[in-house]
Amino acid sequence: MGDFRRLTPISRSSGRDRGTPVDRYYIERFLEDNCSDIHGRVLEIRDDTYSRRYGGDRIHEVEVLSKTADNTEATIVADLSNAPQIGSDQFDAIIFTQTLQFIYDAPAAIDTLYRLLKPGGVLLMTVPGTTSAGLAIAELWSFTERSVRALLNGQFNSHDITTTVGGNVLAAVALLEGLSQEELGVDALEYLDPDYPVTIAARAIKAHRTP
Repeated sequence: MGDFRRLTPISRSSGRDRGTPVDRYYIERFLEDNCSDIHGRVLEIRDDTYSRRYGGDRIHEVEVLSKTADNTEATIVADLSNAPQIGSDQFDAIIFTQTLQFIYDAPAAIDTLYRLLKPGGVLLMTVPGTTSAGLAIAELWSFTERSVRALLNGQFNSHDITTTVGGNVLAAVALLEGLSQEELGVDALEYLDPDYPVTIAARAIKAHRTP
């Protein structure tokens, strides 16, 4: 682990230059735990990596959303904070990992995601709890479990929301230092302390309409 008495991080690449970023452990475990939700028509942001990995042959169609048209994998170009051009009630699942922190109007983005889901559809979302300022990639926010639930409660029923916190103080420090999963080891990653969230994950179901 080296010496943490230092004023600069070991790496500024979130561990990508040393292995797999620490936060991906919690993101991917969350998606694996909820993989049965990924089926039918699915929306993912930027590319379809997680849809294909965790949805497999349960998926009929994947749409990829990007804010800019320079993404060659995008099938939908839109700003989630204001996307009236996208029709409502379209998707059985939306995979929305590590994206909300880049959107200034986070409540509006949640409103859009809710609208795009079919009744009974599931939003699988992860956001950062521990993060650097991220000036190079324009991150605007980090979150707590309470703030995630408050955002989702604006549209989803509270009993249809399940949140999961991944991380502990060592994992959080390692993420800030730019260490990798491989350098920490599974035992250190598996210990969970909600006071030191690396990621917050949420599963939210859009309620069926009553007749």
